[in-house]
Amino acid sequence: MERNGSKKEVRFETEAGYRYVDGGVCAAKGYLANGLNCGLNPVKEKNDLALLVSEVPCNAAAVYTTNKVKGAPILVCKEHLHETDHQARAVIINSKNANTCNADGVEKAERMCELAAKALGISPKEVLVASTGVIGEILPIEPIESHMEELAAGLCATGNGEAAKAIMTTDTVKKEAAVEFELGGKICRVGGMAKGSGMICPNMATTLNFITTDCAVSSQMLQKALSETVEDTYNCLSIDGDTSTNDMVLLLSDSLAGNEEIRAEGEDYRRFQKALYLVMLHLTKMLAKDGEGATKLLECRVSGAPDGQAAKSVAKSVISSPLLKCAVFGEDANWGRILCAVGYADAVFEIDRTGVIISSENGEVEVCKDGAGVFFSEEKAKAVLSADEIVILVDLGQGGGTARAFGCDLTCEYVKINGDYRS
Repeated sequence: MERNGSKKEVRFETEAGYRYVDGGVCAAKGYLANGLNCGLNPVKEKNDLALLVSEVPCNAAAVYTTNKVKGAPILVCKEHLHETDHQARAVIINSKNANTCNADGVEKAERMCELAAKALGISPKEVLVASTGVIGEILPIEPIESHMEELAAGLCATGNGEAAKAIMTTDTVKKEAAVEFELGGKICRVGGMAKGSGMICPNMATTLNFITTDCAVSSQMLQKALSETVEDTYNCLSIDGDTSTNDMVLLLSDSLAGNEEIRAEGEDYRRFQKALYLVMLHLTKMLAKDGEGATKLLECRVSGAPDGQAAKSVAKSVISSPLLKCAVFGEDANWGRILCAVGYADAVFEIDRTGVIISSENGEVEVCKDGAGVFFSEEKAKAVLSADEIVILVDLGQGGGTARAFGCDLTCEYVKINGDYRS
């Protein structure tokens, strides 16, 4: 079942010293990409195979799904990064088939790496692999094999768009972001692409995400920056409460910006991590707004928590509530569902200090103060909820902890999509 979706743009969040640029995963120096249809997707107009390549060896970092069932590509990626001491040159990615829960899954994933390596003239161990799509169906390797030379021949510095389209499943729009910043007198860039629309829960990882940078960063510091930033972005995202089997985030650094390599924490590290955060935050919001069947981006901002972890628990609890998601879809200011989700969050705080405001570009309405309801205009509340981006402000009133989490409404279309996913 295919989806028909309109363009779902997400506003960029500004930060002094950083500038958003085009190019996605190819925005940084030295990266080439391509995507095409090899036949895994019967709709010939839709790409299903992507290749991302660096002109030079890269330091690499990764974060993977916490699901006990892991797709074969994840097992292969872990092994390759271990054997190369976290070095990589390329990533081969397919959609329509997850290559998960198959007896020949690892063999097929390794074969994909071998095919890409042969076409590129590099070692198979320098190739990482990712797959997304239906779980439990055998991955046919023949379409991938017969199109690898064409895929490699079409690699270019403007191929990011075709690659981003190739990793889509039920996504209605491709998801890309990139930022530019200065470090030690050198211009550095971080860019990425992501896919994901359903089977997304704030329990890393959450989707397929590929991020590149030309900023020189050691593999150890890349891993630290990625692991920390995941906690405040992808791990604060929920579409439907399901954690997939193939989710991963890969981060590559080719060092071509020419800055002094970041090997420890300090001002350079913090500036790089901020750039990484901006890219991952924007991709997270794009993923949330393009949730399966979604009509609204939902964000919960928590303040006044005893600490940051309590704030994060509350924010994630609110955006994960199916009842609240339904209320947002129906533009019903049923604030009791918000307080209910706040109340069952895994955190310790006093509920009778809590205040709630629902906000959007159409205004804001206070619905709860000191843990109790207050009078508000239902008409105004409906107008606020009629916008396509809704922010729920929760003030616990008992500390300095803050956090943000992202999700979307839950619609009738979501059920239709997942009731007929394989067709």
